[in-house]
Amino acid sequence: MTRKRKRRNWRREKAIEKSVEKVGKKAKGMSKGLKITLIILGSLLGILCLIYAGFILYFQSHFLFYTKINGNDFSLKNIKQVESFMEKQVEGYALTLEESDGDTEEIRGADISLEYVRGEELNRLVKEQDSLFWIKSLWKHPKITAKVGVSYNESQLEGVIKRLEIMKPENQKPSANAHPEFQVDHFVVAPEVIGTEVNTEQFNKEVREAIDGFRPRLDMVKKGCYILPKYLSDSKEVIQAAKDMNTYLGAQITYDLTPVTEVVDSAVISQWVKVDDNMQASFDEEAVRGYVQSLAEKYDTKGKPRNFTTATGEVVTVEGGSYGWRIDQDAEYDALLADIKNGTVVTREPNYSSRAASHSGNDVGGTYAEVNLTTQMMYYTQNGQVVLESPIVTGNPNLGRNTPQGVYTVAYKTRNAVLRGRKLEDGKYEYESPVQYWIPFNGDIGFHDASWQPTFGGDWYLHNGSRGCINMPTDKAAQLYDLISAGIPVVCHF
Repeated sequence: MTRKRKRRNWRREKAIEKSVEKVGKKAKGMSKGLKITLIILGSLLGILCLIYAGFILYFQSHFLFYTKINGNDFSLKNIKQVESFMEKQVEGYALTLEESDGDTEEIRGADISLEYVRGEELNRLVKEQDSLFWIKSLWKHPKITAKVGVSYNESQLEGVIKRLEIMKPENQKPSANAHPEFQVDHFVVAPEVIGTEVNTEQFNKEVREAIDGFRPRLDMVKKGCYILPKYLSDSKEVIQAAKDMNTYLGAQITYDLTPVTEVVDSAVISQWVKVDDNMQASFDEEAVRGYVQSLAEKYDTKGKPRNFTTATGEVVTVEGGSYGWRIDQDAEYDALLADIKNGTVVTREPNYSSRAASHSGNDVGGTYAEVNLTTQMMYYTQNGQVVLESPIVTGNPNLGRNTPQGVYTVAYKTRNAVLRGRKLEDGKYEYESPVQYWIPFNGDIGFHDASWQPTFGGDWYLHNGSRGCINMPTDKAAQLYDLISAGIPVVCHF
C-alpha cells in the first residue's frame, strides 16, 4: 500500500470517530428529556388515579352523577339529603293520574294520611350502585325505581280510588280493536281505539307502586291501567283479515230492470263480508239471500195489489191474478252467489219465474185487454191507445159465477171451439157451447162470442150472466181475435 493511500484511510477513520462522538452526545441529551416527560406523565396519572379513587370513596355514601330516583334528581346527594327532601315533599305530595283522554286527576297524600318513613332502602341503593365505575354515570345516567319509605292509610286510599271520576261506570268506555273497515271500494285497517275502561287490578297495583316510590305522576296508558284492545293496527291477524275480505269485492252485477238498474258492487258486497272476534273473515251467504228477497219485494208485482188507470181515466186498485213480475229467488240466489265468488262483472236480468211487460207504471205495459166488471165494458189498448171497446156480459154473481178480478195473461187463441162444462155420469157434458172465437186467459175463463145473448152491457149480467167468461158480440169478438195474441195481459177490475 502506498503512503498516499494510508494517509487517506487514516483521515476517513478520524472522520467516522468524530461522527460517532456527535451522535453519542445527542442521544445523551434526548434520554434526559424523555425521562423528564415520563416523570411528568406519571405524576399526572397518579393524581388522576387519586382523584378517581377519591370519587370511589365519595360514592360509597353519595349517589352517582345524574342519578334519578323515581323521577327525582339526586345527583351527588347523600342519604340524609335525600331523606330530608322526601320529608319536605310529603306535606304537599299528590300523585297525578294522566288519563287516556288527556284529563288528569289527583290522589293527594293528605287524603290518605301519607307519611315518610326512614328505612334501609336508600342505604341499599347506595351500596348497590356501581361506584367502582362511577365515570360511566357521566354518559349513562342512572334511573332507579324503588320504594323510598312511605306509609299511608290503606282504607282511605281505597275510598279515594272509588271516588275517582275514571272509576265511575258511565265514564268507562271500552277499547275497540283495530279492524278491517270498508272505505270507498276496499277494506283498510281502521286503527284501534284506547278506551277508558280501567283494568282495576293493574291500576290498583300501579297506584300503590307510584305512591311507594313517591312518584309525582302515573301515565295510565304506559302503565297498562286500561283494558287495551286485543288487536292493533299492525297485528298480522287484522292485516290478513282485510286482505281476505278484499278478495270478495271484485264482482259487479248490474241488474237490468229497465228503465232502472240495481247494482251489486263492492259497496254492497262489503256489507256481506264479516270478521269475527278472532279476526277470521267469512262471507255471509244468508245476507245474499236476504238481498235477493229484498229485490223481489221491491220489484215483484205478481199477486200484489196494484193501481191501474182505466180507459175512462179512473184509478182503481186491482187485486189477484196470475200475471206480473216474480223473481225466482232460489235460482237468483245461486246465480248471484256464483257471480260474487267468481268476481264476475256483468249486466243481466234477474232470474224470473214470472214475467210482465214493464217495470214502470202499470206492469201491463202499453198493450192489454181491460174488463170493467162494474160498467160491463171491455177495451183493448194497443201501444197506449184504445183501439177496441165493446159492451160485454160477465159471470152471474147471483149464481156464484162472478168473473174474478185480477191481472192475467192470454194463454192462447183458437177458432171454432166447443166450450164444455163438467162431464156427467152418463158421459154427456153439463153444457156444450160452440163459439167462433175462443181466447182463454184464466183457466176456463176467457173471451168468446155469445150469439145466444140478446143484449150486452148494463145490468143484464146480474140475472143472465155467464159462468165466468166474457161474452161479446160476434163482430167485436172477431176484432179482438185479430188484435190480441198469447202473452197479452188482461186486467179485470171493478
